[in-house]
Amino acid sequence: MSILFLDFDGVLHPEHCHASKHFCCLPILEDALRHVPACQVVITSTWRLEKSFEDLLQRFSLDITALIDGVTPRYCELVNVPNTLVGYDREAECHAWLWANKLPHCNWVAVDDRSWLYRPFCKSLFLVDGRTGLTQATGSQLAARLQSLF
Repeated sequence: MSILFLDFDGVLHPEHCHASKHFCCLPILEDALRHVPACQVVITSTWRLEKSFEDLLQRFSLDITALIDGVTPRYCELVNVPNTLVGYDREAECHAWLWANKLPHCNWVAVDDRSWLYRPFCKSLFLVDGRTGLTQATGSQLAARLQSLF
């Protein structure tokens, strides 16, 4: 099993786009996930702070919804953040989710457009250009990256 930690803004649509363009890149992500059906998805996006989990799930196709296993905890609510993760909020949230779900050694990839939320050279980060979100090319690269985790 592997885990995909998923951001929305800058990944599933370009950062700062009009609401009519929200989730325009979602079909690319869903296609990539269909190539690795044993992958679980955990939402890291700040959308998790504003919307209910059920509202977030409604954005996805039914087959992909079955892969979504929750949301990461908020950084401000974490206790005992390791010194090496202080200041790298998203990566700390990912690790906290893994530990809380008894999966601390599980292979994982975080799809995000903000590198500064992760430690420099974080091997688990799949960085996306926030100006475009996922493209066909990066979607194919993501599918290959996820397949390599198995």
